[in-house]
Amino acid sequence: MAGTFVVTQDASGEYRFDLTTGNGEVLASSGGYKQKGSAMNGIDALRRTAVDAVVDDRTDVPVPGHAD
Repeated sequence: MAGTFVVTQDASGEYRFDLTTGNGEVLASSGGYKQKGSAMNGIDALRRTAVDAVVDDRTDVPVPGHAD
């Protein structure tokens, strides 16, 4: 099942979004945006950027069981 961008407005009036899995687990959360259109632009930017994003792991600890 596809992920979902959930857009909300907080008590101070700022718009935020969460990227959730198909079962509702939050994968990523945005900061606050003063305008809803800016939050929607943030979603669009995340969609464009994440497609080709690489992982820059700057730790010394290997990920157990992760296939490289």
